[in-house]
Amino acid sequence: MSRPPNLLVLLSDQQRWDTLNCYGQPVETSPNLDRLAKAGVRFEHAFSCQPVCGPVRACLQTGKYATEVGCHVNNRRLPASETTLAHRLAAAGYETAYIGKWHLASCGPRGGPDDFQQRAVPPDRRGGYDYWLAADVLEHTSHGYDGHMFDAQGRQRDFPPGQFRVDVETDWVLEYLRSRTSDKPFFLFVSYLEPHQQNDHGHVEGPTDSKERFADFMPPSDLIDTDGEWRQEYPDYLGCVHSLDRNVGRIFDELTRLGLASETLLLYTSDHGCHFRTRTRTHKHSCHESSIRVPLIAHGPGFEGGKVVSQLVSLIDLPPTLLAAAGIETPAEMRGRPVQQLLVGPREDWPGEVFVQVSGSQCGRALRTSRWKYSARAPDKSGGDPCSEVYVDDLLYDLQADPHERNNLVGQPGYEKIARSLRDRLRKRIVQAGEREPVIRSAWA
Repeated sequence: MSRPPNLLVLLSDQQRWDTLNCYGQPVETSPNLDRLAKAGVRFEHAFSCQPVCGPVRACLQTGKYATEVGCHVNNRRLPASETTLAHRLAAAGYETAYIGKWHLASCGPRGGPDDFQQRAVPPDRRGGYDYWLAADVLEHTSHGYDGHMFDAQGRQRDFPPGQFRVDVETDWVLEYLRSRTSDKPFFLFVSYLEPHQQNDHGHVEGPTDSKERFADFMPPSDLIDTDGEWRQEYPDYLGCVHSLDRNVGRIFDELTRLGLASETLLLYTSDHGCHFRTRTRTHKHSCHESSIRVPLIAHGPGFEGGKVVSQLVSLIDLPPTLLAAAGIETPAEMRGRPVQQLLVGPREDWPGEVFVQVSGSQCGRALRTSRWKYSARAPDKSGGDPCSEVYVDDLLYDLQADPHERNNLVGQPGYEKIARSLRDRLRKRIVQAGEREPVIRSAWA
């Protein structure tokens, strides 16, 4: 049996799909990712399954929906009983490593015994990873040009003075790659904070030249003529994306130098997008494209040829994808499917929609099909509630006629039939996600 490939996941935080040139960004931001997409596979329609930081990380580590593991909002510990990717790949002979933002250790009140937002994450809360250089909530231990993470022994490791956060984290990724002595294949999960805003400062913090370099940006069409924070934040947002891309280039060049590039599957994506407070009071927490649509680029063994996959894929499909690359069958409890199934062409048996759980701003559930976006909201629940037995029609968009989601069709004449069909499909997906079948009330009653 041939040696399985190394697995490298590069996860950005709060990055819209349309920030990369290969997804239509008009200002140059991503020559390195474009190069990988041109030689690998780009997924045109990739979506978050839960647009908020901690919950989607729980999905990525377990292959289950966030509600199934009790991590439907931030500040929830990933249960120690969960079997993660690190556990499964270690059992298959992989060396496992995690670098960056974790967001799955803390729970309980700030400053309490279960709060690790500014303390080292103990070994039993690291999801089974062996090599460790991380912070539970990186935005609470660092800023753009200062801060620290913690190593496997719980020792604080400070950023060198004057270096941007993405550069420092990448330096430590390169250090890991250069210092490896094991002959095992590696599974390395790298979680960046950028281009997420710096919470305590209330702004995106890009490299020092971002505001000048990207001053003449072209705003995405969904933001034009809206309020929100995009006018002042978008230059630094693009600056962060450009920094991420440059550092992806550094990592790939190092893999090439080490003779590992041809035997390493690299996946680049983000946990969710950003609407700059144009849809809710926060930057995500909605089912709009700006919240849920993300870039997804794969390069390496099995993902070659400059292909573009147009069928809809979800981040819930990435855990089965990584396991499939390692020669491991998808466990029954995982909810997604390996995207390798789409590489030979479209499949009729591939799901025709992606399912999204929404928390924070609401307790909601949504479907995104090739043409329609439909969501339902729990009328008597808050954004902190995990689920509901009753939902009501909330949003309906015809993405073909209204790609920027400006015209909500819920309750409008002529759309009751399509809403009924999408409502039925949503109920089925809710049940498939391990929830009880709810009542979804029609707005056309």
